[in-house]
Amino acid sequence: MTAAVAEPEVAPVARRRGLLLLILGALSAIGPLSIDMYLPAFPAIAGEMGTGQAQVQLTLTSCLIGLSVGQVVAGPLSDVRGRRMPLLIGIAAYAVASLLCAFSPSVYGLIGFRLLQGVAGGAALVIVRAVVRDLYEGAAIARIFATLMLVSGLAPILAPIAGAQLLEHTSWRGVFVSLSVAGLLLLAAALFGVRETLPRERRESGGLRHTLVTFRHLLRNRSFMASALAGGLGFGGMFAYISGSPFVLQQVYGASPQTFSLVFALNAIGLTVTAQIGGRLAGGRVAPARLILVGLFISVAGVVALLATVLLGLPLAVLIAALFVMMCGAGFVLPGTGALALAGQPQQVAGSASALTGVLQFAIGALAAPLVGLGGEDSALPMAAVLAGLTLASLAAFVGLRKHAKDVSAG
Repeated sequence: MTAAVAEPEVAPVARRRGLLLLILGALSAIGPLSIDMYLPAFPAIAGEMGTGQAQVQLTLTSCLIGLSVGQVVAGPLSDVRGRRMPLLIGIAAYAVASLLCAFSPSVYGLIGFRLLQGVAGGAALVIVRAVVRDLYEGAAIARIFATLMLVSGLAPILAPIAGAQLLEHTSWRGVFVSLSVAGLLLLAAALFGVRETLPRERRESGGLRHTLVTFRHLLRNRSFMASALAGGLGFGGMFAYISGSPFVLQQVYGASPQTFSLVFALNAIGLTVTAQIGGRLAGGRVAPARLILVGLFISVAGVVALLATVLLGLPLAVLIAALFVMMCGAGFVLPGTGALALAGQPQQVAGSASALTGVLQFAIGALAAPLVGLGGEDSALPMAAVLAGLTLASLAAFVGLRKHAKDVSAG
């Protein structure tokens, strides 16, 4: 009799949790949508505004900086005020900022509006991770992160394709109008589907000083920093690829915007599939740290092959294969480092820990993205060199900081 009563009660909870994960996955797609959807339009933006590759890449850099700033503000704020209201404000501001991007009068105006768009989108990204930490514990966090990547992974697959198709019927400005509409749809979904997950009695009561103390504690936590910094360097490599690949594939190797979008989608599929494999293996059978190491070594193999391809002048197919291997490795690294960084933190500082993790990701990405353009538009070597450097640094950070943390603990 008890089981018969309990089953109908469990089903609605499971359905609500499933709907929430779907919405959280869609919200976490704000980053990929903002970054990837307009990539095929890079050459068109440069042509219309009479500017060069470096200036157009700054529109990506400013968005990444905004995503970092938004997370620094919204993460700790959500620890104090709760998750729901900062999330809704951030999504609404994102829709407005995207529309402003569509009406930018110059590349410098676009850079400024992209900064605002990033700040607003950063609130959604950081709070999504904090909500997951509110609701789940231990290895379940890694599984949920992998599930979110399956949902949000559709964004980098579909966004460049959608952007390329939009460019067949409208200008790059229409891409940003579409992002504004997407923001409004996400706002409606969050209004009806995301409840408060941080009760008042579990919220932080401190102000700015307490936030700074929390950040200092996290920065001195070597176990946390091993995962956060390795993930940040991994994301930096991702953004270097995102920033450089439109020019490398289309101008150095002569691919069309449609071909570029298909290659980008192929790599996103590799990232998403390996993330799902990692999420399933992280359910207790394989330690998350070991999965991250496997992913890092796969990524290293990919960037070494990429450097060899560029230096030896091998054809486009080999370049695509090397990038695919690198992205498959990232599928283990990126969700794994994020989950491992947050798993050891208490719920009341989850927003701050999520913010610091996100800041490292997007700040390093903002620094890495323009580096690939320093060597000019006629060579793939800058992109390959930056990717190799960041991937090796990610491996060194993860292994070195975790080893030192164990040594300190043993001492």
